[in-house]
Amino acid sequence: MYMKSRTDFRYPVIILIAIQIMISSEDNNGFWSLNINGVADGLSMNYYMFSCPSAEMIVKNTVYNALQSDPTLAAALLRMHFHDCFIQGCDASVLIDSTKNNVAEKDSPANLSLRGYDIIDDAKEQLENQCPGVVSCADILAMAARDAVFFAGGPVYDIPKGRKDGSRSKIMDTINLPPPTLNSSELIRMFSQRGFTAQEMVALSGAHTLGMAKCSSFKSRLSNFDSTHDSDPSLDKQFARALSKTCSAGGNAEQTLDSTRNTFDNDYFKALQRKAGVLFSDQTLFVSERTQGIVNGYAMNQAMFFFDFLRAVIKMGLLDVKEGSEGEVRHNCRKIN
Repeated sequence: MYMKSRTDFRYPVIILIAIQIMISSEDNNGFWSLNINGVADGLSMNYYMFSCPSAEMIVKNTVYNALQSDPTLAAALLRMHFHDCFIQGCDASVLIDSTKNNVAEKDSPANLSLRGYDIIDDAKEQLENQCPGVVSCADILAMAARDAVFFAGGPVYDIPKGRKDGSRSKIMDTINLPPPTLNSSELIRMFSQRGFTAQEMVALSGAHTLGMAKCSSFKSRLSNFDSTHDSDPSLDKQFARALSKTCSAGGNAEQTLDSTRNTFDNDYFKALQRKAGVLFSDQTLFVSERTQGIVNGYAMNQAMFFFDFLRAVIKMGLLDVKEGSEGEVRHNCRKIN
């Protein structure tokens, strides 16, 4: 059964280390005081305690019900959170619909495969009925991603809240999303521009323990790879043949990123050790001497991966957050007020 051990989420067992991280990062008033290259200041773990005390439970219930119907949506929610935060910060810009005068982020080729918008809409509608104009779409998305990780078997963690929603969403900005063709050095450089270390980049890449990839994103590895190799030499030959068979159905055919597509675990890193990373940007983490040791560590020690992932994803959730008058609380996540 899907996530049978996680159904009683009203009383989750909290990882002690995660609690210690949260406590050590708050001031005496409960406000988030971590400042990572200026990306976060003044958010609160208890931001909605009085203004909308049911906010956390509404989001958690909505995510739980959605995943019961379709467990693949855990990957979708986590991916959407990443795609939101890496463009203009975590401000729910990825949720905005295009208009006749503007092509929004969600209509970029990099975002066309994003799913789960209806889950955010559902949670937002319930929250507007309970607490009109209080809970931002940016916070809903961050909470939904967190809950999706937990229900998929990953670490439980809390996040500071108080993000406001942005008013900009333009297709041109999605150029800042890392494509699946980058090598390790390019990934390290791109993530460092957003304040992440190489280790944090590898930990966040571990989110690929959930989900699928379309053949169009990796078929270049399977034939005419370069002047001396027909297929990518970093790819196991038998696995390459299996991928070729999958992709014979066309560019929209899908391949799981590891053998446990709906379970958040360290199997992704074990796949990289077997030269079975589906995306070039995944397998390069094992090929590169700068990141191979990190991959081996996570493949050997799932608890270490969980610990580093939760720290990195919390940090990601603080990228360029908008507070106060810098943003708004949208009434409808798909359009600016």
